[in-house]
Formats: sequence, structure tokens, C-alpha cells
Amino acid sequence: MNKILSFEDLLVWQKAKEQVVAIYKVFHSCRDYSFRDQIQRAIISVMNNIAEGFERKSNNEFKYFLNISKGSNGEVRSMLYAALDLNYIDKQNFETLVSGPKEISKMLFGLIKSLD
Repeated sequence: MNKILSFEDLLVWQKAKEQVVAIYKVFHSCRDYSFRDQIQRAIISVMNNIAEGFERKSNNEFKYFLNISKGSNGEVRSMLYAALDLNYIDKQNFETLVSGPKEISKMLFGLIKSLD
């Protein structure tokens, strides 16, 4: 097993980074600018809160930021349902995109529990 020396070593951060790229690519031409801005800010928050918490070098602070990340991740999932209902994305894009935050949620839950 590899030692985690930086947030970049965390699989959950790597997965969140992949989701940032996916969300930005799919919504780059969305003309509902406030919707696009909000979903992009939420997915960036997932990735950045993992990084910020890791850098705090305290398990309690790390858990705090992981929980914020988990909340932002839920926001992304919720917005994807709205995007589908508003026809901003099709069913195929929805299925592809929503699987990432679902996996991230499980990973964050496991990481939070491991820090208890």
C-alpha cells in the first residue's frame, strides 16, 4: 500500500478532479449562466475542500472539510437531476455524470469513518 503524502495521492481527490473536468465539459455551453456557474462551483468545492482539509494536518479539521465536500457533492448530484429535468443534459450524459458523485460520496463516507 502506498503512503499518502499529499492530497494528490488521495483517490477521492483524483476522482473529484475527473468530475470537475467532466462537469465543465458538459456544461461549458449551457446558456443558463447561473445554473452553469453554480454546478461548476459546487464540483470545484468538492475537490478543493478535500485538498484544504488534507493540508490542515489535523484529523478533526480534515473530517470537517470532508463533510463540506460531501455536502457540495450532494449539491452536484441534485443539480444533475435538475439539469436532466430542464433538458440541459440528456439521459445518457446524466447517467454518466451522476455515477461519479455517487462513487465520490461513498469514498468520502469511508474516508471520514476511517478518521474516527
